[in-house]
Amino acid sequence: MRHNLARSTTGALVLTLAIALSGCSTTPENRSLTSVHQPVVERNSYVFDVDTLPNGGLSPAEQRRLAGWFESLSLKYGDKITVDDPLKSKATMAAIDAVAGRWGLIVDMAPAPVTAGYVAAGATRIMVTRTTASVPGCPDWHQKSDLTVTNRTSSNYGCAVNSNLAAMVADKEHLVRGATGSGETVVMSSTKAIDSFRKAPPSGEAGLKGGGTSGSGN
Repeated sequence: MRHNLARSTTGALVLTLAIALSGCSTTPENRSLTSVHQPVVERNSYVFDVDTLPNGGLSPAEQRRLAGWFESLSLKYGDKITVDDPLKSKATMAAIDAVAGRWGLIVDMAPAPVTAGYVAAGATRIMVTRTTASVPGCPDWHQKSDLTVTNRTSSNYGCAVNSNLAAMVADKEHLVRGATGSGETVVMSSTKAIDSFRKAPPSGEAGLKGGGTSGSGN
């Protein structure tokens, strides 16, 4: 009886110790290999109105204003440019596209997002949509990274990898949905120059050009 009682007392002490240790944790424990720190993608839109010419297009002064606005935004890859033009003028679209081309971007032909207010007569609204990505709460060292009874991951687990991923992806939209394929593989794109060289006709295929000098006879 004493032996059995001693075993029961020991088991009760172990259970009490486990309950006490579990009560020390104030945050949910992550016992999986999936980090609780994930990239968060945010979208911001910027609006700029320009005056258009009567027959469409932009005057040189308006093109300079638009270029200055793009420069102030530090326009870069991943930014999406859309246009809200009530007249649907091809000349206006071409002028805006030409200015955006200085930054290596093209105007997206998709419908422009809904914005506050309305576009005044004789004007066109240009919108730049920019997405950013970050990992909130990182770094997170609120928990000690020593041995744990429940074998949980560190509170900072995943911060470095996911923060680097959010910083390295050029187009942050790709973190939400992947890039759509263009129908060509990387190999097909990289061998275009080689195929063009191989398919070019030899320089001597049409025969050698005759050469000579012209001048007055003796």
